[in-house]
Amino acid sequence: MLKRTVVFSILASFAASLVTMPSAAAEWPTKPITLLAPFAAGGTVDIVARIVGTRLGTELGQNIIVENRGGAGGTIATGMLARATPDGHTLMLTHQGLAFNVALYDKLPYDTAKDIMPVANIGMTPNVLVVTNSLPVKTLGEFLSYAKTNPVNYGSGGHGSAGHLPMEVMQSMTGAKLTHVPYKGSGPAINDLMSGQIQAMLLTIPAIMPHIQGNRVRAIATSGLKRTPALPDLPTMNEAGIKGFDYSPWYGFFAPTGTPPEVVQKLHTAINKVLSDPEIISKLGQQGLEVQTMSREQFGQIVTSDTAKWGKIIKKLDIKIN
Repeated sequence: MLKRTVVFSILASFAASLVTMPSAAAEWPTKPITLLAPFAAGGTVDIVARIVGTRLGTELGQNIIVENRGGAGGTIATGMLARATPDGHTLMLTHQGLAFNVALYDKLPYDTAKDIMPVANIGMTPNVLVVTNSLPVKTLGEFLSYAKTNPVNYGSGGHGSAGHLPMEVMQSMTGAKLTHVPYKGSGPAINDLMSGQIQAMLLTIPAIMPHIQGNRVRAIATSGLKRTPALPDLPTMNEAGIKGFDYSPWYGFFAPTGTPPEVVQKLHTAINKVLSDPEIISKLGQQGLEVQTMSREQFGQIVTSDTAKWGKIIKKLDIKIN
């Protein structure tokens, strides 16, 4: 009887401890959160990470430290995320280029489908096609006609980058003849665009907007299906003659697989609350980013479908990075 009493007492104490034990979400975050940005400071991913991250830190009661780990098309930072302790204190903000890399690289230091998990979508932004001022074109139609009979070099931030693949798709849809000039980052390419060393680029709006406003380059068209509030008078490529062309990359948060579900849900809820703030919506809108919140499941489906979609496109265009 004494033994039974002792056992029952132990079980009762254990059960009581489970009731009073705080959940992982209740304790999290217990220290500053590292937010990996897979590209250089000053780019769109970095800008969005700092706008959202600062307010998210206030919402969660901890500092969020943006850590730029650029290189290899974002695969370095993604590999770091995959290896990070899955406790919610290491996150990554990236864009649709994540979906390219599965097909671009023969060997990645992580498995996109298994090692990282989507947490929250932030929104999407079209890119803008810009040309050097010395190029004698003002519309997309004039640009395509010119490119069919004259050599046109276009720059990007690297082979397989977000400024490279959509331009290759545009070529395949129009018959324009463009020569790709890859750079180690979009900054040097933009300098050469302004000086006339290259003739065109497809860029994120934040990266090129100051130069558009300063009349140092000429904007031709945006890449989404609808016009962007950041450049409301500029037609889309779809409007201007390339029917069905749509490149509006998404931006979102990711965490290491294995992060406690209650932590992921708390983070998802906090991000969506931040994205409902009119001030944040306005700041992101100035960067050409349209806020779009959705469930984690919906975002995960988009990541999966885009990985398959761009895998087929990259294979068809025979683009590879060894």
